[in-house]
Amino acid sequence: EVQLAESGGGSVQAGGSLRLACAASGFTFDEPDMFWYRQAPGNECEFVASINSADSTEYKWSLKGRFTISRDNAKNTLYLQMNTLKPEDSAVYYCAVRKQWAPRIATMCSDADFGYWGQGTQVTVSS
Repeated sequence: EVQLAESGGGSVQAGGSLRLACAASGFTFDEPDMFWYRQAPGNECEFVASINSADSTEYKWSLKGRFTISRDNAKNTLYLQMNTLKPEDSAVYYCAVRKQWAPRIATMCSDADFGYWGQGTQVTVSS
């Protein structure tokens, strides 16, 4: 059974940093593409970053330079380092592992057709 568990969220002032972690189990961790998505109240689910088996990364263009996705295959853990946080970064952050042959982009957070998802971790950035 695939399980993903996010941690590391919390409240921080603008300009601060947080590192999210996603502990994974139930699959061969270094094989599939892995993702971070986020969703703020009243907003659509939003792609944040992805990393593939070759450690090639992609980012939402407006986050590139502030956010860094990485994976530790020895620990079966996905990370998201978030620096210079802004109030608009406040959201629930989800990690996801894409199923083979699934669409490239999730249509919503917790999209089962896209892949498996964690329960999310809340990030709140105050001004």
